[in-house]
Amino acid sequence: MKTCPDENIVIQLGKEDKESTVATHFPCSCIGEGESLFISFKPEKVEVARDQLYRPIQSRDKYSVFYIDTIGGKNTKQKNLFRNNAVKEFKYLCVYGEKGMTVKEALKRDGRFIDKLDDFTLTDNKNPNCITEQKQKVDNMDKKKFKICLPRNKRANDSSVSSNNSPQMGDTTPAVDEAQQRKIRAAVQKRGISVRAAMEKSGNSVDIGEIYEILRHQFPDLKTFMETRFPGDSYQKAVNLRKENFGKIQQSFSEVHRVRKLLKLGESVCKVVVGDVCQGTGFVLFGNFILTNAHIFKDCVEGQKLKGGIDVYFLFNYEDPEPHTNYYYFELAHREICYTEGYLDYAILELNPESQKSNHTAKTEKMKVPPGLLKMFGPMPRDGEACIIGHPAGGVKKMDPTVIIEKEKREQAVLDHLHPYIDSIVTLHSISTFIKDQGIENIMIDGNKADKVVTYDTFMYHGSSGSPVFDAHGRVFGLHTAGYPYRLENSVNSVIEFAQPLLTIFEHFVRMLKEGRAKELLKRVEKEVKENSVLKKLFKSVVELKEEQVKAEPAEPEDSSDSSQSMDTD
Repeated sequence: MKTCPDENIVIQLGKEDKESTVATHFPCSCIGEGESLFISFKPEKVEVARDQLYRPIQSRDKYSVFYIDTIGGKNTKQKNLFRNNAVKEFKYLCVYGEKGMTVKEALKRDGRFIDKLDDFTLTDNKNPNCITEQKQKVDNMDKKKFKICLPRNKRANDSSVSSNNSPQMGDTTPAVDEAQQRKIRAAVQKRGISVRAAMEKSGNSVDIGEIYEILRHQFPDLKTFMETRFPGDSYQKAVNLRKENFGKIQQSFSEVHRVRKLLKLGESVCKVVVGDVCQGTGFVLFGNFILTNAHIFKDCVEGQKLKGGIDVYFLFNYEDPEPHTNYYYFELAHREICYTEGYLDYAILELNPESQKSNHTAKTEKMKVPPGLLKMFGPMPRDGEACIIGHPAGGVKKMDPTVIIEKEKREQAVLDHLHPYIDSIVTLHSISTFIKDQGIENIMIDGNKADKVVTYDTFMYHGSSGSPVFDAHGRVFGLHTAGYPYRLENSVNSVIEFAQPLLTIFEHFVRMLKEGRAKELLKRVEKEVKENSVLKKLFKSVVELKEEQVKAEPAEPEDSSDSSQSMDTD
């Protein structure tokens, strides 16, 4: 019988050809019932055995099993990550680690990665925005798939950096922890959003001929309906009218005094980075408090507190593209969060003004938290001009002048958007079905959100959740929240987007403070709004309610359980 050292063995996990491979020391408790293993041999070493061979096998719940993509991520092109390139025959390396172990420890013990893989991060295949540092625990990585990413100008097999290059303390500002800086830089450079990334996944095996046959029966009625809305050349006339109306909006926001005012107000807008989970946009509400969307903290909150291990950063002045970017950022003051899911979808957190750091290592001037926008809140307009300022795609700050779509015209706006696809059976039907499944009917006439949101068309999605929406007078009236997107070929588009009314959010926030007996914070809010007659009146109407009325009034119970599945813009 031919024998082979364990170090030269390759084990395929499961019957699916070349899907994943496990190490020779992979715990048998992590192999599913009835799952097959296929063993082959290589002439050269594939892995190096370590002390794991002598550790007792534990139950499955004690391990986290995750997958490393054999195609590397950022800065890994033509760089060696594995001890033997034979593993690249597979899509993934299946790696395990006892809960409590770090990512670096798990990969080093695995034995199939190069010894000098010292400086790396992992990005989630489903959500490239999610960055996992090598020192993080493996506890929450079970069943997830990742790519290895390397820092810029750093090869996987480079020698260790000399200790003489360690960070030095500045005269006035301490040097920032290197791992933390890497995490911030990675978040700044990330593009795209988690929800949209999920849309890229497609593992269905379908009979295209059967689909076409079904659609041919359904398509005539849909096409006839579209054509009745635009007989003759009326579609082109409608497009020309929209261009004319948008031209007026652009003209309004081209006035220098308006632009100057918006740019000044935009200084209070920041990029919000939620650890390796998500990113969005936010803005200073008042003092050191930041307002953004609640959905960017999904699964990160217990009660009214952020879970342990979730780091949050607020990046200001991120306006210039690389390599000239010059931002500064703050950390959380504490883990308490005013968190409201459902209809209003908002979160308020407090930053620590003393934690301010810059992306530059040289000593920098201490920056102050920009002014809050609470005192600029105004009513939600029915129509007219609007401008959104945020960080779409996690990139530099941008502004988008747009037109408010009245609720009576929302259906028409969607049909306008779909009209170019009228002769494409599959495309038109697929988009229509997809946005309907997301709950787009909720914002149409008679929908349960028809009067509760303001709608518009914008490119500001992919990371812009939580952006402030301004009217032509510089008042902030909306919190840019979500939309109804679809994927077509290599791009994601949205038929319509919407914002939550800030006056409603303000009223709800004040009511929560009153119910929580947060007297000091209520006094601060009252002081902030004293020059804003609309907010002052609203504040007074809430705080002067009798205690029993406050307790008896539910906080939008019918909306909290809303079944709408509109896609978040983060």
